[in-house]
Amino acid sequence: MFEAVESSASLAQLEQQVLDFWESEDIFAKSIEQRRDGKAYVFYDGPPFATGLPHYGHLLAGTIKDVVPRYQTMRGRYVERTFGWDCHGLPIESLAQSALGLAGAPAIKACGVERFNEQCRSMVLTYVKEWETTVKRLGRWVDFENGYKTMDPTFMESIWWVFKQLWNQGRIYKAHRIMPYSWKLNTPLSNFEANSNYQDVQDPSVTIRMKMLSLPEGLSLPDEITCYLLVWTTTPWTLPSNLAACVGPDIDYCLVQDGDSQVAYLMAKARLDAYYKEKSEYKLLAEFKGSELADLKYEPIFDYFEQERPNAFRILVDKFVSTEDGTGIVHMAPAYGEDDYRICSANGIELVDPLDEDGKFTAEVPDFAGQLCKDADKEIIRLLKDRGKLIHHSTIVHSYPFCERTDTPLIYRAIEAWYVRVEDMRERLLKSNAQIRWMPEYVGEKRFANWLAEAKDWNISRNRFWGSCIPLWINVEDENDIICVGSVAELEELSGCKVHDLHKQFVDRIEIRRDGKLYRRTPEVLDCWFESGSMPYAQHHYPFANKEKVENSFPAEFIAEGLDQTRGWFYTLIVISTALFDQPAFTNVVVNGLVLAEDGRKMSKRLQNYPDPMEVINSYGADALRLCLLGSPAVRAEDLRFSEAAVREIMRTVLLPLWNAYSFLVTYARVDRWQPSSDADIAPQKPAHVLDRWILSRLAALTIDMRQAMDNYDLQKGATRFTAFIEDLTNWYIRRSRRRFWKSSSDSDKQEAYQTLYYVLLTFCKLACPFIPFITENIYRNLRSEQMPQSVHLCDYPDARAEDCDEALNLCMSRTMRAVSLGRFLRSQTSLKIRQPLARTLLASADAAVRRDLESMSDIIADELNVKEVLLQADEQALVELSALPNLKKLGPKYGRRLKELSALISALDNAQITKLMNGEELSLQFNDGESIALSLDDILVRRQEREGLTVANEEDITVALDTRLNEALITEGWARELVSKLQGLRKELQFEVTDRIHVEFFGPEEVHNAIEDQGGYIASETLALSLKPSRKPCLHEVEMNGIKASFNLEKA
Repeated sequence: MFEAVESSASLAQLEQQVLDFWESEDIFAKSIEQRRDGKAYVFYDGPPFATGLPHYGHLLAGTIKDVVPRYQTMRGRYVERTFGWDCHGLPIESLAQSALGLAGAPAIKACGVERFNEQCRSMVLTYVKEWETTVKRLGRWVDFENGYKTMDPTFMESIWWVFKQLWNQGRIYKAHRIMPYSWKLNTPLSNFEANSNYQDVQDPSVTIRMKMLSLPEGLSLPDEITCYLLVWTTTPWTLPSNLAACVGPDIDYCLVQDGDSQVAYLMAKARLDAYYKEKSEYKLLAEFKGSELADLKYEPIFDYFEQERPNAFRILVDKFVSTEDGTGIVHMAPAYGEDDYRICSANGIELVDPLDEDGKFTAEVPDFAGQLCKDADKEIIRLLKDRGKLIHHSTIVHSYPFCERTDTPLIYRAIEAWYVRVEDMRERLLKSNAQIRWMPEYVGEKRFANWLAEAKDWNISRNRFWGSCIPLWINVEDENDIICVGSVAELEELSGCKVHDLHKQFVDRIEIRRDGKLYRRTPEVLDCWFESGSMPYAQHHYPFANKEKVENSFPAEFIAEGLDQTRGWFYTLIVISTALFDQPAFTNVVVNGLVLAEDGRKMSKRLQNYPDPMEVINSYGADALRLCLLGSPAVRAEDLRFSEAAVREIMRTVLLPLWNAYSFLVTYARVDRWQPSSDADIAPQKPAHVLDRWILSRLAALTIDMRQAMDNYDLQKGATRFTAFIEDLTNWYIRRSRRRFWKSSSDSDKQEAYQTLYYVLLTFCKLACPFIPFITENIYRNLRSEQMPQSVHLCDYPDARAEDCDEALNLCMSRTMRAVSLGRFLRSQTSLKIRQPLARTLLASADAAVRRDLESMSDIIADELNVKEVLLQADEQALVELSALPNLKKLGPKYGRRLKELSALISALDNAQITKLMNGEELSLQFNDGESIALSLDDILVRRQEREGLTVANEEDITVALDTRLNEALITEGWARELVSKLQGLRKELQFEVTDRIHVEFFGPEEVHNAIEDQGGYIASETLALSLKPSRKPCLHEVEMNGIKASFNLEKA
C-alpha cells in the first residue's frame, strides 16, 4: 500500500529527503553506470572560477547543463559529467594582490613572482565548498571528485601541445599591434574581451590648431597671414604623442581666413558649417584636394619628440579619413590608434609611446610625467589653451570599452605581443559554424557568424604571472631563433632539468643550451581563454593519455553557456578545434540570456537588488527555481528580469497542483485499499470513460512533444508543454473524475479511473524528471512497485506512437474546454457564482464538426457551467443581434473619399449578410453610382448585441450564451450548493478524514432552512452527513454565505 501523503507538505523540505536518498543510494553513479554500454553522449562543461559565490546566471546555465544530460541518460546514452575549475588569470591574481597588499605589476615583481603565484594557488579554490553545496542543492548531478583544474600539470601540458600544433602550422607570431590595454592590470587584452564591457562615458571633445610650416605648391598669400591645420580629437592625452596629420585623398579641403584676423585655417569644406554659423564669418582663400596636401609640414603640438622623429610632423594621405565629424583632418598618434599605426608605419614614421605599464606618462613628457594618461586630459587642455592652440572645447557622451575585471577604462596602444593568426581562417570558421545546431538559431546564424566573418588575429599573451606559460624559448642573441616546446618530456630532454610544475616561477628558471646557444623563455603567460578553448583535449591530458577516448568522442554533442560566450568560450573553442581538426568542438549548443534584477538592472551586491539564491531554494524548493528559469525566455538567449514572486507562482500554480493530484490518488487508493497491478506501468487499453481515453491521449501527445522538444534542445517548449499538461490533469481530468473515486462501489469505472491516474502520474514523472527532479522522485518512489527501477532517474524515457494520440478526441475536448472557459468568463462578468444553477446555455458555431464535438460533451458542459440544459445551433441569431462597422485601417487607404458612403452601406448590413461573411463568403455591395465592390470578413468589425436575458461571449468559431434569469427553484438549489461548499470547508478545517461520516446541526435564516428542506438528500450525500438537524441557538462554527450569516456544529458519527 502507498505511504500516506501530506497535502500541505513543504516541497522545499521534502527535497532534502530526496538529496539524502540520492546520496545514500548513490543514484547519480548508478544512472551513469547502468548506461556504460550505451553510446557515449559527450558534454563539455565550461569551467567557472571558484573565486566568488555562484549567482543566478550560474544557476541558469547549470540547470540547462543538468536537464539535457539527465534526458540523454534516460534515452540510453552514456553521459559523463565532470566539473572543471578555471584556475588561472586575472580573477585569481586580483584576489592575491588584495591579500598581499600589492598594487600593480612592479609591486608583484618586487614581492617575488614565486610568493605571488603560491598565494594565487592557495586562493584558487576559495569557494569550492560553497559551489558544491549550491550545485547539489539545485539538484544538478555532476562529478566533482574527478573534475579537472586548469592549473593541473597534466592540463597545462596539453595546453603546450595545442600551442605547438598552432606553432607548427605557422599560426603563432609576435608583432606590434594596436590592442586594448588594461593599465590597471598592466596587460593587453584580446579584442573580444574588450567588447564585453562597454559603458557610456563623458569625454572631452577638442579642436586644436597646428601651425603650417609649408603650403601647397602655387599658393600665394600675404606674409601677414599665418596658416594652421585644424584637427579634432576626443583623446587629448594622445596629443603629446602626435607625429602626423592625415587627410582623405579625394576630400575637398579649403583654406579660410578667420573673420578679420590674420589667421587662416585648413579644414574639409564639408565641415565648415560645423565651425562657422554664417558664411560672413570667414573668407575662402583656396581649395584643394586632399592628395595635393601630401607631405606638407607643420609645427609639432608639443616639442617632446621633434628631434627624435625628423621625418614626422607632416600631412599623410589615406582613404580612411571621412567628413562625418571633426575637421576632416585626423591627428595621428601611431602608438594609440590602429589606423594611425598602419599609416605612419607605411610612411616610415616610427611610433613613440611615452606611457609606462601603469598607463602613466614617463619623463619623456615632463609636463605630465607621473600622471595617468586619462587623468591628464584636463591639464593638457589647459596647457593648449594657455599656448593659444585650443580652438574649441566641449564634452561628448559615447560608448567606451572598460576592463571587465577592474571596471576601469581601457586604452588602445601598440603592444608587442604573441598572436594566433585567425584572419586567414574566416571561411573555415564559418564552415565549422554551419555544422552546429544553435538554440536559438539566430545566435549562430547571425551574431556568431557575423563575429567569425570579421574575426581578428587573437592576442594570446598576457604580461601577467599566474597562468600557463607560453612555451617558447628564445635565443638571447637572436630573437628570431625560437624553440617551441610541446611537452614536459621535450623540455626535460632539451634542458636536462627535471620538470615538476609548469608555472612561471619554475619554468622561467629553466634554460636551454643548444649548439652553443642560450635560450630563455619569453616572459608572458597565455590568455586564460586559450586554456578554456583547449579544455576538450586538456581535461583528458590529450594526447599524452586517453588518446583513443578523446578522438572517438570528439566533437562534443552538447555545451551550454551565456550569450556573452559568443565572443568568449564558444569562440575560442571553434578557433582552436578548426585550426587543429577542421571541425567544430561541439555540435549542439543552448545559449542562455542574462539574468537581471527585477528592476531590469544588473544584479548587484552593493544595490542588494536580488534575493539570495539559497534562500529562494530553501523557501520554495529547487524545482520551483529550475522551472522558473527553464520556462523563461532566458533559455533562448533573451534577458530575464528575475523575481522571487515568479518562483513562488511556479510553486503555487504548477508544483502544488501536481502534488495535490498525487495526494488525491494516494488518499483515495488508501481508503479503497487499491493496489496497482503488476502491469500498471503499461498504458490502460481503451478504457470506457471518455475522460480516461482523453488524458491518456493527452499524455501520448505530451510524450511526443517532449521528445521532439528535447531532441531539438528547445527547453522552454518542453517546460511549457508539461506545465500545460499539469493544468489539464488537475483542473480538468481529476476535477471532472472526482466522483468516480468518491463513490462507494468498486466497479470497473472506478478501477479504470485508478489505473489511468496511476499510469499518468507515473509516466508524467518520467517525462518531467529532467526538469523537476525532486518532486518527481518523491512521487515516483511512493508509486513504484518492487520490480520497477529504484529511482525515476534510473528509468527509460517514455515513448509514444502517433496512434496512441487520438487527435480527434484531443480536439473535441479542447473545444469543450474553450466553451466552458467562455461560460465561466460570462459568470464572472455577471457576478454569478458557479454554485448558482442556471436554466440553460446556448452554444452556436457555423462549423458542423464543432457542433458535433460540443453535442457529444454536452453533459460535461452542463455540469461545468451548472446549467440544466445545453442547446446548440448553427448561427448566433437567437443569441445576439449582429451589426457591422467598417475596418477603417483596411478600407481607409483603399477607398479614401468614398469611405463615408461605404461605411453607411456596411452599417446597414443585416444578420443574414453578416453571417454570410462570417462563413467565409464574399458579399457584393453597390455604391450610388452603380460601382460594385466585393466585401470580405476582414473588411468589417462585427459587433454582438446580446438578446434580453442572455449574456454572450465569442472566441473564434464558438459563441456561448448564458440565460441569466433566475427562478425560486434555481435560487434554492444555489443555496444548497453554497451549504455543501461551506460544510466541506469545515470538514477540512476540523481535519476530518475523507471517509468520516458526520452529524450536522445548523442555525440560520430562512434561506438555509429552505435549502436543507428542499435539497437535504443532495447536501447529505455530498458531505457524508448522516443527519441535518436545525438548532435552537447559534452553533459553534459561523460562516457567511451570499452576505448572510449561518452557523453549524459538526460531529463525527
